[in-house]
Amino acid sequence: MHILLIAGGWSSEREVSLMGAEAIYSALKELGHEVDFFDPAKELSELPKRAREVDFAFINLHGAPGEDGLIQAMLELAGCPYQGSGPGPSMVALNKVCSKIIFQDNGIKTPKWEFLPIRPDKGWESSLEFPMVVKPNCGGSSVDIEMVKDREALNRAMENIFKKSETVLLEEKIEGKEITCGVLGERSLPPVLIEPGDGSRFFDYHSKYTKGAAKEICPAPISDHLTSRIMDIALKCHKVLGLSGYSRTDFIVTSEEEIYVLEVNTLPGMTGTSLLPQEAAAIGIDFKGLIARLVQEGL
Repeated sequence: MHILLIAGGWSSEREVSLMGAEAIYSALKELGHEVDFFDPAKELSELPKRAREVDFAFINLHGAPGEDGLIQAMLELAGCPYQGSGPGPSMVALNKVCSKIIFQDNGIKTPKWEFLPIRPDKGWESSLEFPMVVKPNCGGSSVDIEMVKDREALNRAMENIFKKSETVLLEEKIEGKEITCGVLGERSLPPVLIEPGDGSRFFDYHSKYTKGAAKEICPAPISDHLTSRIMDIALKCHKVLGLSGYSRTDFIVTSEEEIYVLEVNTLPGMTGTSLLPQEAAAIGIDFKGLIARLVQEGL
């Protein structure tokens, strides 16, 4: 097939997108496809024309555009198939607050939260207690996420996000293990236990994209019962958000084995240190096989 590999874009996760595209490009070529590279940041106006010239589009974008459904909508208008979820579910999943509303409506546990679409008025007090997590509502790759223990740190973290014209999500800080679990097709993959390296309080940008900076254990060394529960919840999140093809859900699991969903990724990372490829490998699907499967699912 003739495939348009879409990567880059203009979000804060541009470099991660381009890193993953290199591995995807090699895999698609090894599978015998003709591959053209397309960067929306440089040639967005050409997308309808380029999409009509190919048989399939493989999207490897993070943040917006890409995970917000914009590129998917343009591809659909051009009649070009692609892997992963459609425009509406992609948009809802990227918006952490909207995802949480859907989770709560479907009985899925998520940390308590507070949404700040604009700077709060002077004298405002959060409904949450310290410590708490401050993050952009529609960001990814842990960019600009901070753990704060007092009002001064909270103000600094919020101002940093508001300066970038982002909306702010505050979450209660849940102590526990960081676990992630992917979905491929209609089944969950083995969960991964993540242990951030020295100097990282959580699975931050450095830990995610620096080889050896975090310990990622797949399958996670947890009980069969807990594994089954996590896999079931990951699949449920995938379904209630209306996702397609694949996704990856991030969790915090407390010492009492309470499971909290943090967010769902509709275009999981595809770099050499990424989690979903590790999970696929645990059930015998190598990277090239995973790419072939995603193309098949998209068609």
